Amino acid sequence: MTPDPENPSAVALSVEMLRVLTLLDDSRQGVAALEAAVLLAEQVSAELVALYVEDQNLLQCAGFPFSREIGASSGVVRPLSLERLESSLLHQERRVARALERAAAGRALRHRLQVSRGQVASEALAEAAPGDVLFLGKAGLSARWGSRLGSTSRRLVLEAPCTVVIWDERHPPTPGPLRYFRGEAPALPWGETPREAVRWHPLFVGREELAIMEAPALEAFLGQARRGALAMTRERLILLLEQDAELLARIPVPIVVVP
Repeated sequence: MTPDPENPSAVALSVEMLRVLTLLDDSRQGVAALEAAVLLAEQVSAELVALYVEDQNLLQCAGFPFSREIGASSGVVRPLSLERLESSLLHQERRVARALERAAAGRALRHRLQVSRGQVASEALAEAAPGDVLFLGKAGLSARWGSRLGSTSRRLVLEAPCTVVIWDERHPPTPGPLRYFRGEAPALPWGETPREAVRWHPLFVGREELAIMEAPALEAFLGQARRGALAMTRERLILLLEQDAELLARIPVPIVVVP
């Protein structure tokens, strides 16, 4: 590891970025995160790996005779059939594959779809390596009906061994500075310091050092900014979440979390 000469307290990663990963489903959040991941992977000539996980817990539930499913829009209740569920997962996998091909079309980009079956967060954590960058949408049922961050995304942000980028399709990002807290410039795998990182992603235009803020002040500040991104260490994130457990869900700019 090497120090950042502009900020001696910041420590830079010595490992080069391995891959850009994105946890993909056919939701708007997943597709938006995929498109952002494609931009970064192409820019730094990294391999893009789209992870599609068939939820083992859901499949196990279908084996119980009393299991029921409720239509998200119709409200119709019917038995949860394993055969129908398997067919639905296959159709979703095909839609995800088409979304990946559309996002990568016309780009000089190495990419592949990796399909597995298991618990979504566990499968993603098993695949991620320290030099990767993992893109996540604010996915999950709670994200559709409210402002809460999905439980899968929350676990990955707090446990992934690599840098995690949280994307929110409800607030399309516009170019702006890559922000970080004073004295805590995190080391980013696509550029060792925020100064270098701004070269790599179209989202970043310049950089901005912020004073250390409490969670309410940070939410208010970024709510007015609505552009660029915020980079922070996981240690800083944990401190903020202790003040406001749902802070990430309400910040309207992409968030880059470095372990």
